[in-house]
Amino acid sequence: MPEDRGKKLTMVTCSAPVNIAVIKYWGKRDEELILPINSSLSVTLHQDQLKTTTTVACSRSFQEDRIWLNGKEEDITQPRLQSCLREIRRLARKRRSDGEADVDTAGLSHKVHICSVNNFPTAAGLASSAAGYACLVYTLSRVMGVEGELSVVSRQGSGSACRSMYGGFVQWIMGQQGDGKDSLAQQVEPETHWPELRVLVLVVSAERKPVGSTSGMQTSVETSSLLKHRADSVVPARMKEMIEAVHKRDFTAFAELTMKDSNQFHATCLDTYPPIFYLNDVSRRVINLVHRYNRHYRETKVAYTFDAGPNAVIYTLQQNVEEFVQVVKHLFPPETNGGQFLKGLPVAPTTLSEELKQAIGMEPMVKGISYIISTKAGPGPRVVEDPSEHLLGSDGLPKESA
Repeated sequence: MPEDRGKKLTMVTCSAPVNIAVIKYWGKRDEELILPINSSLSVTLHQDQLKTTTTVACSRSFQEDRIWLNGKEEDITQPRLQSCLREIRRLARKRRSDGEADVDTAGLSHKVHICSVNNFPTAAGLASSAAGYACLVYTLSRVMGVEGELSVVSRQGSGSACRSMYGGFVQWIMGQQGDGKDSLAQQVEPETHWPELRVLVLVVSAERKPVGSTSGMQTSVETSSLLKHRADSVVPARMKEMIEAVHKRDFTAFAELTMKDSNQFHATCLDTYPPIFYLNDVSRRVINLVHRYNRHYRETKVAYTFDAGPNAVIYTLQQNVEEFVQVVKHLFPPETNGGQFLKGLPVAPTTLSEELKQAIGMEPMVKGISYIISTKAGPGPRVVEDPSEHLLGSDGLPKESA
């Protein structure tokens, strides 16, 4: 691992992906260990469009553990950060006591400096904590020579972070044990399995959501009888159906399950007391649009899903991307929104038939959608080999650009 001999500075940089659940995780049976009340399944998005990058530096000259997120120093004593740090150090010590030669024994007592940046809005319902904790745990593991089941560690930072430890299609198995050792992520299929599948993130709002996921799901567990029914009686069958749909690349089954599960998740938010509203008027217009578009073609060509925020994530197949993006541009005109409306994978412009416009029959809404991120399924965390991409300088402090 890279080491600055002068100052005995060990530094590693890694990146990790965002994942978007198609069978949702909502509700914990253990708040401290972050054990869920149901299993879940997600698609890992490509890091070329959405990722967290983290640099961890380790040196005997550091006086204390420190962390900077998106250019601002944050509180390292935050319990979930501490859980991840403590667990990685414990695993590293265990490897050392087991006599494994490649563990950097000197570094285990040293403090760490952590610097992390997202290339997308933080806490706007774009799974930033999942990518963030996956990246943190993966990078710490590389610095401290830890291998093995890292999804169990990243889960203790943010539940859905365990699913960002793998690429492609990933399930988080809820597990049964009280210690959480069997509550872990498992790849269902790699990112290469379904190359035609494409993802469009419609960013409705880049603002911080009013009710965070942690407090939201805690209130739901305490007050929603629908949530208990969902976890016990609905999700187990849906997980089986979704895994089968992914294996078979059955888009119709995948899309319909995705939309139904998103709707039920938001129904449990409404069933929470007091109710939680993550969707807004633009979100509901997108839902309406997708159903009208599919009805026009008498086929499920497009699916939506919404996490704990108003942004829509659209799943579709490659052959439908150009037309559907044009439909979104037609209904949410970008000219007055300023900036680049379409980011990520290129999408060629096309023209819409009058018949399709009439079938959708909705009035355009200016400034409804800020921009679209065009992406696809992608790989899990990776080491960034280029030393110029380290976010920390040789003094262990953030570079200006970070």
